[in-house]
Amino acid sequence: MSSGSRPPLQLAILISGRGSNMAAIARACAARQINAQVGIVISDRPGVAGLTIARELGIEAAEVPWQGTDGREAFERALGARIDARGAGLVVLAGFMRILSPEFAARYAGRMLNIHPSLLPKYTGLHTHRRALEARDAEHGASVHFVTAELDGGPVVLQSRVPVHATDTESDLSARVQATEHIIYPRVIGMVADGRLSWDEGQVRLDGKLLDTPLVERPDAPRERH
Repeated sequence: MSSGSRPPLQLAILISGRGSNMAAIARACAARQINAQVGIVISDRPGVAGLTIARELGIEAAEVPWQGTDGREAFERALGARIDARGAGLVVLAGFMRILSPEFAARYAGRMLNIHPSLLPKYTGLHTHRRALEARDAEHGASVHFVTAELDGGPVVLQSRVPVHATDTESDLSARVQATEHIIYPRVIGMVADGRLSWDEGQVRLDGKLLDTPLVERPDAPRERH
């Protein structure tokens, strides 16, 4: 089946805050830049701005609050029920700040992506921009990866790389990286939607070949003239 004849890939996007990556993905879907459709946006935190943005874009938005549930197992059971009810073919973590259990990761193995603001395997966890500045790194960026039981440890598909300037503040670097996230995340989702990117027992295949090293995007690099 060619990508042109494939039905749109149904997405469930999980957020915890502003949802800027969610909005970028939703707009790429609406513009038909990728063959996907956002079926539902779910937040673990009530009343966040991303829920309002989703509704303004005409997308179903739901709250599955972490607080008030009887532990992680009950929370993940409710979360999975929402995802499955929409028939999502791909779960997209977009600023979702809840650490998911190995059981939940296994349930959606090969069908769940995350974006992390560092050049993985560097700087898993929080405060990545601060850590890059403290280390005086020459480059920083973001990584789109499949989710596994290991925190920020699943196979990386695509990375953006941006320069770190001597005058950068943490907010400067964060803004530069986030701008690239809005480019690379829809791109990877599009690869999945077109059947180009697939999960093969813990490894990733792109166009039928094992992806041994991440693809790299350098948005700030000068373009060659032809």
